Formats: sequence, C-alpha cells, structure tokens
Amino acid sequence: MAVLRRLHVLDRVAIGLLATGLLCVASGLLPAADAGDAMRRIAPLLAFLGTVIVLAELTSRAEVFDVVAARVARAGRGSYPLLFLLCVAFASITTISLNLDTTAVLLTPVMLALAGRVGIAAVPLAMTTVWLANTASLLLPVSNLTNLLAADRVALSSLGLAGRMWAPQLAAITVTMACLWAFFWRRDRRLPAARGRPGGGPGAARAEEVRPDAARADAARAEPVGADRYVPPGVHRPADPVVFRACALACGGFLLAILVADVELWVASATAAAVAVGAFAVRERKALRWSLVPWRLLVMVPGMFLVVETVNAHGLHALLSSAVGHDGGTLGLFRAAAVGAGLSNVLNNLPVYLAGEGAVPVGNHDQLLALLIGTNAGPVITPWASLATLLWYERCVAYGVRVPMARLMGTGAVLAVSAVAASVTALALTR
Repeated sequence: MAVLRRLHVLDRVAIGLLATGLLCVASGLLPAADAGDAMRRIAPLLAFLGTVIVLAELTSRAEVFDVVAARVARAGRGSYPLLFLLCVAFASITTISLNLDTTAVLLTPVMLALAGRVGIAAVPLAMTTVWLANTASLLLPVSNLTNLLAADRVALSSLGLAGRMWAPQLAAITVTMACLWAFFWRRDRRLPAARGRPGGGPGAARAEEVRPDAARADAARAEPVGADRYVPPGVHRPADPVVFRACALACGGFLLAILVADVELWVASATAAAVAVGAFAVRERKALRWSLVPWRLLVMVPGMFLVVETVNAHGLHALLSSAVGHDGGTLGLFRAAAVGAGLSNVLNNLPVYLAGEGAVPVGNHDQLLALLIGTNAGPVITPWASLATLLWYERCVAYGVRVPMARLMGTGAVLAVSAVAASVTALALTR
C-alpha cells in the first residue's frame, strides 16, 4: 500500500485499469477469445507507442526541439503575429509526424522555454501546444492511436488517410488558429503579467531551469521592446553535435519511412529509436535509462481496451449504435462526430472511439472518419478528455503554469464545437 501511495495518480489509474481488465477476463465477463483478439490488435500499437516515445525523449535530450524552438523565435524576426504562425506550424508538424502524446509530453516544456526567450506569457504557448496536440492529429496514422485503428478499419495507407483527411485537418487547424488568437494571443492577453520579466510568471521561471546556461542568458536578454515586438534570442547550439545530428536524421528517416516506403509504423519507429539509442550508447550512455520507456501508457492502453471490450459486450454497443445511427449521409457524419466529441469530454477519447467504432456500420467509412474527427478534435474541454491533455496538464502543473478551469473549459467548448463542425463539413464536401 505504501508503494501505491507513492505512485503518481495517473500510474494508479493505469494499474487500476489493467487490473480491472484482467479481472473481467478472469471472471468471464469478457470471453478469453475476445480479449485475445483485442490484444493481438493492439500489439503493433503498443510497439509503436513504446518506441516512438523513446525516440522523442532522446530527440529532446539531444536538443533537437530546443534548436528548433530557438530557430522559430529567431525566424519570427521580433514579430508576434509571425511568431504565432510559426508556433502553430511547429506544434502542428510535431503532432502530425510524431503523434499528439509526443507534443503534449515534450513540446510543452519547449514552448514554455520559448515563452521565456521572447517575453510572452506562458499560457498562450501552453494552449497552443495542447489544442494543436488534439486538433492537428487527424492527418496521418502516426498522429494518433485512434487514427491507427481507423486506418486499419477502412484499409487506408498513410498516404491514403492523408488524401482523405487533408481538408478536415486544414479546417481544424484554421479554426484552432482563430480561437488561439482570439482567446490567448491578442495583445492584451499574450503579454506577461509583469513587463520586463521574460515569460512573466512562475511557469516561465520553471521552464527556464531546464535550459542550458547559454539559452538562459539569451532569455535574460530577450526583453520585450513593444506591444507588437520582441528581441529575437541568440542561436542555440547543442551540447553534442554528433548526438544531435544522429537523432535529427533518425526522425527524418522515420518520417520518410512512414510517408514514402511501405513500412509498418512500429518497424519504422523501432528502427529510428534504435538509431537514437545507438548514438546515446556511444556518446552519453547515462542518458539511457528504463524510465525512457512509457510504462504508464503501455499499462494503461491494454487495460483500457479490455475494460471497453467488456462494457461494450454488456450494453454499451447497443447504446452507441442507437446514438450514432446508421446514416452514412451528411447528417450521419455530424451525428457520429457529435457523439464522439461529447462522450470524449465526459469519459476519454480512446475508449469512446473504440466503442464507437463497433457501432458504425462496416461500410460507412465516412461516418467512421467523422467519428474519428469528433474523438480527435473534440476532446479539448475537460482535462481528462484525452491522454495528451492529461499529460499536458501534468506538465503545466509541474512548471507552475495554471490555466483557470473555467477559462480552459469555456474556450475549449468554443473550439470543440467550431473545429469539429468545420472539419466534418470539409469531410462532407470532399467525399
């Protein structure tokens, strides 16, 4: 019991889910054959999730993200509107190419560090991260675990899914940009509480602690020079250029493999992670530790699958089938998306998608993609709506950044409704 009390609350949730799922199997509530089918289905997902997080962690350790963040700040040339566009692009590309959990876990501290570099409040950059972690996760199978499941169901390759979802993805990002600017990036909202303190607030101070001394000195010089201007920081140079290049090439190779070559996602991520691990084994062996493996996710996801399969077999399927309906037309698309987005904010998007997938008729591919839009772009209202949001919230708390719950949920509700509606409209118009 003492060990359990020392665990993080999310660790206890993960263990509880797995224990509950195993109990369902042991008690016969979930037939062993169904449980086996579920585990065989998610085995490649778990392999991908475990290896891509290791790749992302080592890429962060190699300062690839820090170099990019500094270049983003410098590329903004002191203009906040241009910096906003660059931050949106940075968060969107990270989500699309390395998945939303990577954005939530690794890009959040980088964005908070960027706040300190350019003299902006931490909250706008934090919200840019979490909102785009969700709304920019529609394009590729790699972007979201739900996408992997949907691509398998409708038999689409990475390029095939991108070809079908490019318009919904563009619509979701466009709406997210509008909401970010209106709610967080306008002049009266983006400025720090105390002018002259880069980043303004405890979040920026905490974020500054994780940066190298040179970057910290840059931040100290990055005093805001006007309401619409900032002083660009200096060049960020990685401590170990060899490891930096190896990890950058590993990420680039991973992206090429999933976009161009006919390679399974988990094979591509495992190969790229092996390159990064090899580089650190030669140059910085102490960085290789078992905590790099995302044990919490690897425990939580199987448990969640088993619990959802059990609930689905005892009534949830019928309930969702009634709510989603069987209409493959435009009205059916909006209905499926609304159910997915609404339930995701009440429960969590992964189990909602899993249960909802079985409720969508096999031939209604567009209706399934609409459900995917709802469960990907919709979970931005409550902190527990997606795993990425939970991880982001945990990181923000650790860095001392607080987003008032009323503001988080109120602005998130506006984004959820508008982004899902715009994305489903784009999906319907490109059928």
